[in-house]
Amino acid sequence: MKTTIDLPDEIFQRTKIAAAQRGTSIKNLVIEGLQTVLAQSPLPPDDALARLRKGYHLGGKPLTRDKVHAR
Repeated sequence: MKTTIDLPDEIFQRTKIAAAQRGTSIKNLVIEGLQTVLAQSPLPPDDALARLRKGYHLGGKPLTRDKVHAR
């Protein structure tokens, strides 16, 4: 999947240098970093995922299509 991220200039420059020093691409460096972070963070329990999928009622009433477009 393609995505776009906005990095501060200093971080981008350091990332380019780190990738060049390792003989890899920025893409691969980002993937390695994300894999490292994700390996350290266990997935939430199944019941937590089920609650997120169900959603939460935060109050208010749903808007009708006409009300949304009237804004």
